[in-house]
Amino acid sequence: MPTRNINLTTEQDAFVEKVVRSGEYQNASEAVRDALRALQQRRSEDALKLKALRTQLKAGVDALERGEFVEMDDAGLGDYLEGLTSNRTKAAR
Repeated sequence: MPTRNINLTTEQDAFVEKVVRSGEYQNASEAVRDALRALQQRRSEDALKLKALRTQLKAGVDALERGEFVEMDDAGLGDYLEGLTSNRTKAAR
């Protein structure tokens, strides 16, 4: 297994020491590897969320280009949003 030297802040070192002393991990390397796995997982999830957001954005732009939208003024927007909220509340029941 490759070896790498890293510098931690005082707070990070104390945290690693705490989780090792508590028995959650056998040693500091194990704790740091778990932290890196969590970082990898978060980045993977973020990439999936970004992909989904881009897909939804494209669908919205495509709908606009097809003319599938409703124009309204500021006063109508409040009523429209209230309607969405009440429809979701009814659907949840």
